[in-house]
Amino acid sequence: MPGTLDGKIALVTGGASGIGRATALTFAREGAKLVIADMNEEGGNQTVHMITENGGEATFVQIDVSDATQVEAMISKTVETYGRLDCAHNNAGIGARPRVPLHEYPEENWNQVISINLTGVWLCMKYEIAQMLQQGGGAIVNTASIMGLVGSWSPGAIAYNASKHGVVGLTKTAALEYAKSGIRVNAVCPGYIRTPMVENTLVNVPEIEEQIVSRHPVGRLGRPEEIAEAVVWMCSDAASFVTGHTMTVDGGYVAQ
Repeated sequence: MPGTLDGKIALVTGGASGIGRATALTFAREGAKLVIADMNEEGGNQTVHMITENGGEATFVQIDVSDATQVEAMISKTVETYGRLDCAHNNAGIGARPRVPLHEYPEENWNQVISINLTGVWLCMKYEIAQMLQQGGGAIVNTASIMGLVGSWSPGAIAYNASKHGVVGLTKTAALEYAKSGIRVNAVCPGYIRTPMVENTLVNVPEIEEQIVSRHPVGRLGRPEEIAEAVVWMCSDAASFVTGHTMTVDGGYVAQ
């Protein structure tokens, strides 16, 4: 049975684990050929292997998304390998740290989070859109967060939340700018998902798991595959009239 993305070329940043890996596997299931990009070479190659052992096609690119030269090279490598770029999931990011209040938050941590989570998304879009304009269209989904839509009760979240609010604004503005160019730009806003990043937090501060779960009306954390399905749908022709949208996949978190 043909997939919804047969013949399409998809790029996933942060594809070595978690939501990025799940999205890459779902893209592959739907027939897309993949470029997996991540700083984590071992994890990225594992994702590639998971795709190719099931008959898919994928390649890995090691990248720091906060470096413009590396991002430009990533897009060039994608086009060199597959000839075009149809779908992009800009998912690479880092979490909230350290767990201290705003007035104690180190400037170097602020700069690091913003450079990866926000500037990195902008850089990826900059070069993805340039390629998509040349070929006549494409679809982009950025990973924002429920914390890009609301405030947070968690100490240390200031830079992370600011970066994700920025991704939401970036997404909406780019969607309007390129709507008539055949380029759709949307964002997915996950709730708390059982990814390695979240699991590390729960291991370090185990007492907060119950508190986090209680804030999701469905009574559990999400799975990476649940985010992946939303991302791949937004990249498919089934979502051809969807642009500038921030899709919450959060078990009801922000509906409260």
